[in-house]
Amino acid sequence: MSNSSTITQASFLQRLLRHKTAFFSLILIVLYLATALGVEIYSIAAEEMNFVPIYAREDPANTFAPPSAEHWLGTDYLGRDCLMRAIGGVATAVKVGIIAAFISAVIGVAAGMLAGFFGGKLDSFVIWLFSTFAAMPTLLFILAFALLFTKDYLAEELTAPLHWCAELLHTEPGMLAVYLAIGLTGWVTLCKVTRAETMKLKHNTFVHAARVSGVKNMTIIFRHILPNLMHLVIIYFTLRFAYAVMTEVLVSYLGLGVQSAPSWGVMISDGQERLWRGVWWEVAAASSFMFILVLSLNLLGDGLRDILDPKSENRE
Repeated sequence: MSNSSTITQASFLQRLLRHKTAFFSLILIVLYLATALGVEIYSIAAEEMNFVPIYAREDPANTFAPPSAEHWLGTDYLGRDCLMRAIGGVATAVKVGIIAAFISAVIGVAAGMLAGFFGGKLDSFVIWLFSTFAAMPTLLFILAFALLFTKDYLAEELTAPLHWCAELLHTEPGMLAVYLAIGLTGWVTLCKVTRAETMKLKHNTFVHAARVSGVKNMTIIFRHILPNLMHLVIIYFTLRFAYAVMTEVLVSYLGLGVQSAPSWGVMISDGQERLWRGVWWEVAAASSFMFILVLSLNLLGDGLRDILDPKSENRE
């Protein structure tokens, strides 16, 4: 098993290197992840040491400055450097993408595997559950969830633990709502696919052999079924990451997401009001950073689908 796993990993790396689009997209995503980590550490240090981060420094005497050698992407209405603001927004985008996609993946995989493996009433319940969530207007649910958090409509008993979670994740209550809302509404597709694949896998020889050997059902699910579904999880996580980033930008653009941290959605919302005056650089900075990240995630997802698809081995 170990040798087979090693060969599989080596084959995956070789195919990834041959798939130039996916490999280049992966490099860009790694750069974004490294930037997000650096910005997050820097912002925490700024809070602890009580200094203003570079992306939040205002210069009233230098507002709406066009791109120059000093400010490569110009400044906004407070004189803040748009390039630094866009780089600061990377942390917000990456954080919401990872957390929301992780929540969706955990719910979708767990519900799909359990429903597909055990069937019966549990399967019927999961089908009813994902059908209900699939019928919900996702964006309205996310906006309503964010509104509950940001406008203090929740009871104090619920507010306290949620604020604790927000502090733990070094985020704002409104953004925590976005994490949860995107995660709670984004598991349906993966659940359907995982359920169908589990129903096929549970009839395979290795599952029957494990049952005859007296292996418990939950052990079979997590030791034999789950590893055979990981390629689907990886592809879905990548694509869901991109969706979460775009959703965060939209919610922040509408004023229900980020309030104080840098965000591409807030930058676009602020900058659009001044486009008619020719002040285009704030919107361009945020849009460019978002476009490159989302495009890279989608190209990587498509590339991983080609690389991890078992049928592609026969085509080569």
